[in-house]
Amino acid sequence: MLDNRRKFLQATAAAAAFARPILGANDRVQMAIIGTGGRGTLVHSCFAQYDDQVFVAACDVARDRLDQFVAKAGGKMATFTDYRKVLDLKDVDGVLITTPDHWHAPMMIEAVAAGKDVYVEKPVSNTIEPAQKMVEAVHKSNRIVQVGIQQRSWNHFQEAIKLLHDGLLGEITHSENFYANYMRPAVVDPTRPVPETLDWELFQGPAKRHSYSPTRQRGWRAYYDYGGGMITDWGVHLVDTSHWGMQADSKIAKMTSSSSSYLKTPNPDLEQTPTAFAITWEYDDFIMTFDNVELPNFAEPNFPLWGTYFYGQKGVMLINRLGYKIIPKPARGGPAIEAKSYLNPKGWRGDSTPEHVRNFLDCVKSRQQPICPIDIGYHSSMPCIIALLSVRNRRQYAWDAGANTAKPA
Repeated sequence: MLDNRRKFLQATAAAAAFARPILGANDRVQMAIIGTGGRGTLVHSCFAQYDDQVFVAACDVARDRLDQFVAKAGGKMATFTDYRKVLDLKDVDGVLITTPDHWHAPMMIEAVAAGKDVYVEKPVSNTIEPAQKMVEAVHKSNRIVQVGIQQRSWNHFQEAIKLLHDGLLGEITHSENFYANYMRPAVVDPTRPVPETLDWELFQGPAKRHSYSPTRQRGWRAYYDYGGGMITDWGVHLVDTSHWGMQADSKIAKMTSSSSSYLKTPNPDLEQTPTAFAITWEYDDFIMTFDNVELPNFAEPNFPLWGTYFYGQKGVMLINRLGYKIIPKPARGGPAIEAKSYLNPKGWRGDSTPEHVRNFLDCVKSRQQPICPIDIGYHSSMPCIIALLSVRNRRQYAWDAGANTAKPA
């Protein structure tokens, strides 16, 4: 049914796209949200900061959560449990997709085919082929797609990356990423009858079928079927910063390796990602890593040590959401670079999602490419998607450029 609908929408995409009027600078962008959980609610609140948008529809497979969202949002919205009915609405210009990861690809593909612009959360997908189909669909359309990797819109990230691109550290050989979490539910609930307010079949969608468990619904990020735990959740943000700094926005690692374990987890659910992992990606001109380890912070308690590190000839740079730090290497035959530390005065409250949303709305009107288009979102997600294969199958994977896929090495 989904395939037939997709073919129909693709056949009518051009007509739908050109039938919609071009929005002027003062026009309100009419939006719909698909997925009204925690992240959806937060991103919606960022849209709500701007007067040139309005949400006219909301969709969620959990009716109780949908009703709570609409009541909290305080606006009059049409409500649906089936996203396909949202895409049929002719008065919707753009769609915010904040569902579990396994739904990002089919929903975005159908949305652009229906003539909608899209703000889609990261990762673009949790499997390779759907992610590639997303890129193909956007390239065939004239739709604006912003991927929710909002650090691209963060001022101090932009400032730090420019320093790297200007050669501050000299040649950079390694980029390492650290973030301490494993994003697994502490207890797995037994299966039980599906709540009357939930469409469990639609929740699973393109994923493998399982009996209902509250853990699968609430803790979906930990499951390979629906997400990818820390590897794809925080991993995409960290990998994106590495790619950005290394000017690798269009590159895919030659080799992906990993070690992982279900430490301190009696009788682990192997359908979930592990509690500890170390991932390594090999590129033509640098090495990138990601470890979910907590680093001690004895030297400077006010500046956390998690984040993305760049190791160059002249020093080291650390970037995270609270700022960036430059640590010089001892000079050898020349002046050393200067130590520098920038701490975001807003702390965690300095989230750049409002700026990322603003960029999307501006691009919907101007038809210019957003700051994080589908191609960047794809290349920043792909290392994490391949890492999931490596971790789950305990194999090393090589990228086969001819076949455009990852294969066991």
